[in-house]
Amino acid sequence: MSVAPLQALPLDLLRQRSSTKWRSYGDDVIPMFVAETDYPLAPAITAALARAVEIGDTGYTPPRPGIDLDFANFADRRWGWRPDPARIRWTGDVMMGVVEVLRAVTSPGDRVVVTPPVYPPFYDTVEEAGAVVERVPLIDDGARWSLDLAGIDRALAAGARAVLLCNPHNPTGTVHTRESLAGLARLAHRYGAAVVSDEIHAPLTHAPAVFTPFLDAGAEAAAVGFAVTSASKTYNLAGLKCAVIVTGSEETAAVVRALPWEVEWRAGLFGIIANRAAFAIDSDAWLEQLLAALDDNRRLLADLLAEHLPLARYRLPEAGYLAWVDVSAYGWGDNPAPFIRREAKVALHHGPLFGEEGVGHVRINVGCAPEVLREAIERIGALAR
Repeated sequence: MSVAPLQALPLDLLRQRSSTKWRSYGDDVIPMFVAETDYPLAPAITAALARAVEIGDTGYTPPRPGIDLDFANFADRRWGWRPDPARIRWTGDVMMGVVEVLRAVTSPGDRVVVTPPVYPPFYDTVEEAGAVVERVPLIDDGARWSLDLAGIDRALAAGARAVLLCNPHNPTGTVHTRESLAGLARLAHRYGAAVVSDEIHAPLTHAPAVFTPFLDAGAEAAAVGFAVTSASKTYNLAGLKCAVIVTGSEETAAVVRALPWEVEWRAGLFGIIANRAAFAIDSDAWLEQLLAALDDNRRLLADLLAEHLPLARYRLPEAGYLAWVDVSAYGWGDNPAPFIRREAKVALHHGPLFGEEGVGHVRINVGCAPEVLREAIERIGALAR
């Protein structure tokens, strides 16, 4: 049975929001740069937050907020994987969790593998942890991107102590295969390295792609892995601070338990409340509607590019609402986004921030109304005439 796509809120209402997406530029600019979506919240989230405000539930996050069991149930429903709730902790956001785990599993000056083009904060997070970035770019075979396991093997053999994985991958939307993840786990296990997996885009996997939690990719993965995730990207909750850190063995769980107690206190109570409501079964129908809307838009973007920017190169993302588009053929410079924002009044994310592989690229957020996406690409297309 088909699912009706979720409808985005009208632009006049969205422009009343006070978040980064709607306050970085003037009303003449269509903002499609940052990972915020334009849809109404899932009703269960709205109800939970409204009730908290009504009764003044605005205090400290409790020592056992219950999100461990909620996430375990969600993972079981969505991916057939049930992590042990006793091995699930919480913190303020995914990058907070990543940096704390990296601090725990590396020493100052250790090298950490990242796989560009990749989410720009990965580079900053590695440095914040006191480590050094080692780039092992994704392999691009012309049809899809994949992990360069041979390159990661060489990096680990040469002494890199951890791999910071993006699963699914931002900005390409790649859903790494179970075989690839298992191969990565075997390498990390062989060299005594850790894998820290950012899985924030996992609920947004589009069929027929199948998301594999890294910790579920085999015994070696459970032994070496740390997964950090949140409902924030899927349910548009970035302003409500909450993420979970998941482990698959007693050894890795002990590492997380040994983190400073302040790591858990950084989770905000509203973040906990909203994430719990997002992970509840009551929000599953909303998620299916969101996926239907995003599936429509990722395909609409392909059609719009073919019509208005036929020299652009774009592959349907297997997960998420972020599209990675190569517009280098148009000669708009190594970093086309500022030119596009200035001339077309459309704000896109800067490709080179994702690594040198992003030269000539832009990242486009398609989590919006179809008519907004259409107007944005028509505006950009006018620059190519």
